[in-house]
Amino acid sequence: MKISGVFWICLFFPLIQYAQETEYNHVFFDNSLMEERWFYSETSYSSPSHILNIQGRLPIETEQAFTPGNSLQLNYRSAKEGSWIVNLNYPVWRGKDFLKKGDVLSFWLYVSGEIQKDKLPEIAIGLDEEEIANYIPMGEYIGDYSEKKWIQVKLPLEEFIGYEEYTNSNNIKVISIKQSPNDVGKHEILIDQVEILNQAIPAVELLTPELKSAEGFERHVDLSWKLEDTEATRYVKIYRSNDNVNFTGVGVQSPDKFSRYVDYTGVPGKTYYYKLSSLGYDYSESQLTESIKVSTREMSDEELLDMVQEASFRYYWDGAEVNSGLALENIPGRKNMIATGASGFGIMAMIVGVERGFITKDEFIIRMEKIVHFVENGDRFHGALPHFMDGPTGKVEAFFGKYDDGADLVETSFFMQGLLVAEQYLSKDNPEEKNLRDGISTIWKDVEWDWFKKQEDSLYLFWHWSPQHKWHINHKLIGWNETMITYFLAIASPTHSIPAKMYYSGWASQDTIAQNYRSNWGQTSEGSMYSNDKSYFGIPLEVGVGIGGPLFFSHYSFLGLDPRKMEDKYTNYFENNKDIVSINYRYCCENPGDFEGYGEKSWGLTASDGPRGYKAREAKVEMDDGTIAPTGAISSFPYTPEKSMDALKHFYREYGSFLWGEYGFRDAFNLSEDWTANIFMGLNQAPMVVMIENHRSGLIWDLFMKNENVQEALQEIKNVEK
Repeated sequence: MKISGVFWICLFFPLIQYAQETEYNHVFFDNSLMEERWFYSETSYSSPSHILNIQGRLPIETEQAFTPGNSLQLNYRSAKEGSWIVNLNYPVWRGKDFLKKGDVLSFWLYVSGEIQKDKLPEIAIGLDEEEIANYIPMGEYIGDYSEKKWIQVKLPLEEFIGYEEYTNSNNIKVISIKQSPNDVGKHEILIDQVEILNQAIPAVELLTPELKSAEGFERHVDLSWKLEDTEATRYVKIYRSNDNVNFTGVGVQSPDKFSRYVDYTGVPGKTYYYKLSSLGYDYSESQLTESIKVSTREMSDEELLDMVQEASFRYYWDGAEVNSGLALENIPGRKNMIATGASGFGIMAMIVGVERGFITKDEFIIRMEKIVHFVENGDRFHGALPHFMDGPTGKVEAFFGKYDDGADLVETSFFMQGLLVAEQYLSKDNPEEKNLRDGISTIWKDVEWDWFKKQEDSLYLFWHWSPQHKWHINHKLIGWNETMITYFLAIASPTHSIPAKMYYSGWASQDTIAQNYRSNWGQTSEGSMYSNDKSYFGIPLEVGVGIGGPLFFSHYSFLGLDPRKMEDKYTNYFENNKDIVSINYRYCCENPGDFEGYGEKSWGLTASDGPRGYKAREAKVEMDDGTIAPTGAISSFPYTPEKSMDALKHFYREYGSFLWGEYGFRDAFNLSEDWTANIFMGLNQAPMVVMIENHRSGLIWDLFMKNENVQEALQEIKNVEK
């Protein structure tokens, strides 16, 4: 699950590899999603030398590129008394921790004007910015040198002094480029496709992709293909034409990431033609496919909602781990590591997919049979699932640290929320569906929620238990946060329930432990008693620490659990969630941090990827770094339908060129830093599918609330108040 302020951010390092993970290419730059500057670059200079930069970063060149659509621009002036330097940092994100090893630094160079080869810049590799190897004149490694032509430059790693430190090329995290001591003058060069490769590239006959489909939407075209030999293929290259005669390369796609490509053209009512080819690791090219014709078109609000739901749904359908059928933590990322909570959310998204016609119910049943079989035979601890599992083996994967090698009760509750929705969706009368229902029921009844009290007289549930480390993490579940569903399902369990009074002694506790806990992670005493009763931006808030927390607090527990029917002595949770969302909206409109892009159509602070990693962002200055996640506003559709629709249109129509991708909206963006996420996250895509549907039809809420155990738990919590 997402690590909010209620958990330890320090649990962030990978451990055991159970099955061979996909190794990603070690690429420092191929293309930038943003068209102004490259976030992962740093520039500096001393006069009279100079290098053109935008707020300390390299500009992006959009008109000329080796691999379309863009390259990096080095526009510089070299002087004897001065210097300039550029560092390209390796872009990292969660789960991209297995890289192909190489023995050569490769990049493609385009020289725009006159400059002698021996006066080209020098280049070095580094473990980090403080540990840079010796600089090598790049010109010495260029054979056929000419201007205004893309030239591949390949520098053997062994040429760098201190190479023994780089024997494992995966350790190389910085490429550094600086002024040549031989150079005086003003020049412009472009560089593209900066990566670590193997010198020995086997000769292969590249297969041409099979172009399966091209579908036009309002401002983008979605292309999909089939390619048998992805190992030998470096990229699938996409060509576009307006007249079916003159084709231009518009993009490339790594086949180890996706088998589809989104071409965001930004124009409705336009006809295009597309062809595809394969590029090898030596950048040789296969034959092109036959062209395919497709048109964009104006779309209604309902069609836009369908579009967002279907694209996000594909994360769980097309992007699922192949052995289990369950959801990955993020894409691109680890391809074997299943995320339990995201998988539960994904089950609900797939049910929406059936009802919206994205898949058939028979297809859904086949997928659910695979899922249930996997869970039945995979690691469980007192019936509870781990946070992460290895898809090929079903074993727990302690991605967040050695102590996280057992049960995660919160992730289990997210998963069970989806599983119970599926149980209600399946028919009692159809024998195949009934067998599947029975399997789901057994998994549900196997969870020993009461075990996670730790001791019989405990007031709280505990988050983790490990067969090796027992209760070492020792994390009590205390609200207000995303874990209400955990207490709710523990009360609802027909076999291992906890007393309903624990809703108040644990989740809504007002004892000193709970008060200190909330005050510590919220950095405020407001809401430390669970109830809040303060006003923020003119909106009274009944429950929540401070401004109520990141928006996912209002989403995760309420994908299935209908907040309209969830009440306690403190509040109605639909109204409370609506207030939290409205506070978040008004904060973004006022924009006290003065971040670029915030406003009435661009809002939503929640947990997501960010320029410097994952963070749970909130509507307060100290928890806001300018990063907006589309899931924040879009998953809030039931609470703020008009404002959420405005945000959806704005994100797609104004920011779609960098924000819209193969699985819908990318995880987050930060315009102040000219950054957008490379990834889609499993915990953020499904809430958009599900909460849009709950707004449109109430489907998932209705299914979950029909469960008799759920109905009993609602009543039991109400009875405690009497």
